Amino acid sequence: MQELFIHPNFTSLKSELQDCISNFEIKGEYVVKGARNSIKKYKVGDKVINIKSFKSPNLFNSFIYKYIRSSKAKRSFEYAVKLVEKGIKTPLPIAYFEASTFSGLKTSYYISEHVNYNFDFRDLIHKPKYPNRTLILEQFTAFTFKLHENNIDFLDHSPGNTLIVKKSDVDYEFYLIDLNRMRFKSMSFDNRMHNFRRLWLSKTMINIMSKTYSELYQKSTEETHKLMTKYSYEFQKKVNRKKLRKGKK
Repeated sequence: MQELFIHPNFTSLKSELQDCISNFEIKGEYVVKGARNSIKKYKVGDKVINIKSFKSPNLFNSFIYKYIRSSKAKRSFEYAVKLVEKGIKTPLPIAYFEASTFSGLKTSYYISEHVNYNFDFRDLIHKPKYPNRTLILEQFTAFTFKLHENNIDFLDHSPGNTLIVKKSDVDYEFYLIDLNRMRFKSMSFDNRMHNFRRLWLSKTMINIMSKTYSELYQKSTEETHKLMTKYSYEFQKKVNRKKLRKGKK
């Protein structure tokens, strides 16, 4: 059984999307070629699109994604629709595709509009002298605050999952990608600070971002800084311990 679900705004692309999926291995240009998931870029009509191919799930997850929980492709599409409705930028959702048998899901794809971005959040971590770094971090913090105000807990809020578009020297736009892990719930102050933990923030970054967030949330800078630091460093220590254990094996 195969299903291609297309957003109502893009139904005219149906035959071309089906062709891209059917010939995923031989057509298109790789954007990411990973061991688990791959992304390819295609020209379809007057649009440039990305198609993300998810790794075929194991037998257990194959059954889960067929009968119990939505596939990563379907969740990516549905969450993108929700983000757009709430005014949060993400590559526009176009479609998702699932192929399954009676036993479970076999393959799945998520299709979105391609975004030409200038850099991602990782550059702000690895390049302390990045032009306008403080301004970008302040605007990114305001973007994250908007997520929280819209009851969005982006569980993969990590450096590689925010694309940044430079609109001018003083204006930047932020696009979320890799959307299949989200919760939609009221965000407490603790939840909000916990959501920053995967961003791998330095002391300087925390100083800038905690000040901006405290002003937006009307919380003391001291409380905001303390909790953002706590969760950030706990996460970094945890990751470093794992790397150390792996290195000893």
